[in-house]
Amino acid sequence: MGVSMETAEAWVARWERQQQRYAVDREERFTVITDVVEHATAGRSRPLLLDLGCGPGSLSARLAARLPDAEIVAVDMDPLLLELGRTHHADTARYVDAVIGADGWTDTLGLDRPLDAAVSTTALHYLPEPVLLDTYRRLAALLRPGGVLVNGDHFPPREAPCARLTAYVGRRRAERTGSHAHEDWRSWWAAAARDPELADLFAERERRLAALGGGGGDEELAACRHAELLRQAGFRHVTPVWQFGDSAVLVAVKEDGGA
Repeated sequence: MGVSMETAEAWVARWERQQQRYAVDREERFTVITDVVEHATAGRSRPLLLDLGCGPGSLSARLAARLPDAEIVAVDMDPLLLELGRTHHADTARYVDAVIGADGWTDTLGLDRPLDAAVSTTALHYLPEPVLLDTYRRLAALLRPGGVLVNGDHFPPREAPCARLTAYVGRRRAERTGSHAHEDWRSWWAAAARDPELADLFAERERRLAALGGGGGDEELAACRHAELLRQAGFRHVTPVWQFGDSAVLVAVKEDGGA
C-alpha cells in the first residue's frame, strides 16, 4: 500500500495548503511550538520527542529542521496520512500506527527512555474528556522531570459571546492572509479518494473510521478546562504561550524537583 515519492510530495503540499484554512497563523504556531521544545531541550544532546496525531509529518518536519539531533516518534491512526509522512518525510521521524487514547497505545511507541517533549497540533480536541484526562496522565508518566507537553489547538472560550468574538477574529485574519481561499478538509479527502495510488490506503482508512464509530467527536474544550485536566494529570505548571482568536499554544511542564 505504499505510494511514490512524487505522489506523496504532491499530496503533502496540498495538505499543507488545506490546513491553513483551519489554523490561524499556522506557520507561526508551529514556530512557537518549536521554540518551546528548543527551550525545554537546551543542552540535551539527543532529545526524544513525541508528535501526537502527526498526520503526514508537518510538525515533525519542522521540529527536525530546527533540532536535527532530536529523535522524533510520530504517532497517528490514519494509514493514508502516515504513509504520506513515511514517504515524503522519511528521515524526519519514526512513524507509529496507533489510536491515541486506546488501551495500551503508549506500549506501541517503543520508547526506551523518558520523553523530553510531547507535542500536538489540532489532534487532541476529538478525544472525549475522560479519555483526554487519561491521555494526559499517560503522557505525564512518559515525560522526564522538566519535560513539556505542548498542545496547539482550537480552544474556544466557555462563554458564548467570547467564543463568537474569538472565532470572528480568526476568520478575519484568515481573510486578510488569503488562507480561507484554499481547498477545505472535505474536498481534500474527496480528491484523495479518487487517486488510484491512494485507493488501498483510503479503503483501510474508511474501515478503521467505521470500526471507531466515525473517528471521534469534537469536544472543543476551553483552554482553562484543558489546564484543569492537565493539573489533575500531574502537571503543576500550565500556561498559554501564544494565542490568536481561539487558536492557542498551551504548555504543561512536568515538575523537575527544582521548580
